[in-house]
Amino acid sequence: MKKNCGLCDNEGKYKCPVCVIEYCSLNCFKQHKENQCNPHTKVIENSVQEDKTNLKENEFFTQDTVPAEKLQLLGHDKNVQALLQNRHLRDFLKEIDQSSNPEQIMQKAMMEPIFVEFVDACLLVVDNPKQ
Repeated sequence: MKKNCGLCDNEGKYKCPVCVIEYCSLNCFKQHKENQCNPHTKVIENSVQEDKTNLKENEFFTQDTVPAEKLQLLGHDKNVQALLQNRHLRDFLKEIDQSSNPEQIMQKAMMEPIFVEFVDACLLVVDNPKQ
C-alpha cells in the first residue's frame, strides 16, 4: 500500500524524522519544516510486540519501527555493502549519528545523492515482503 505525500498528495517516498509524515520531495519537506511537527508516538500492533524487547530502554516502538531481523538483512545486502564502500557516505552517516540537531542534518542529507541512494537501497531490503 503506497502512501501519499502529506503536503501535495503525490506518492510519498520519504518520512520526516521527527513526526514521520510522508513527503515526496525536498521542497515538500522544507514546506513541512516551516510548520511545527511533533514526534510520532503511536505504538504498533501486538503482532510484532515481541520485537520491542530488542530495543534499547530509551527508544520507543512505533508502527514504522523495523523489526530486528529485517535490520540484520541490511548487513548481508550486496547493494548496501557496495554503497558503504564510499568513504563520503560513511563519514556522512557518522555525522548524522553524532548530530545534536537531527532535523537540520536530515535536510542536508536528503540533498546528498549518495545518501538518497543508500536510503533507497535500505528501504528495498527492509520493505521486501519476501524476506
